[in-house]
Amino acid sequence: MTEISKAEFEVLDALWEQHPATASDIIERLNKHKSWHDKTVKTLLSRLVKKKAIDFDKQQRSYLYFPLLERESYVVNESKSLVRRLFEGRVAPMVAGFAEADSLSKQDVDELKALIEKWEKDNG
Repeated sequence: MTEISKAEFEVLDALWEQHPATASDIIERLNKHKSWHDKTVKTLLSRLVKKKAIDFDKQQRSYLYFPLLERESYVVNESKSLVRRLFEGRVAPMVAGFAEADSLSKQDVDELKALIEKWEKDNG
């Protein structure tokens, strides 16, 4: 999978929110959180098209953009890549790091327990 920068991801995330969308729609969504320049967003859209992360249909004088990557599969691939790069492919040290830094909420712990119980049931 092609590397997607943080800024490109923000544009892609705005497109995942609702698509198809025009550049103006995407700019409007992005500007809810911080100020984005129109030209910057259009450049990022162009890069994402070149990377085959998104595509567009031309409708008269405007372009309707849509994602080619599914959000869920992108997140799974990026998560696996992070674990491989930083934790030698092991999830436990990553979770331990969050636990030691008091970054896990009770809800996080409950969800992790449920995932482990499901894994044990399915693989036990």
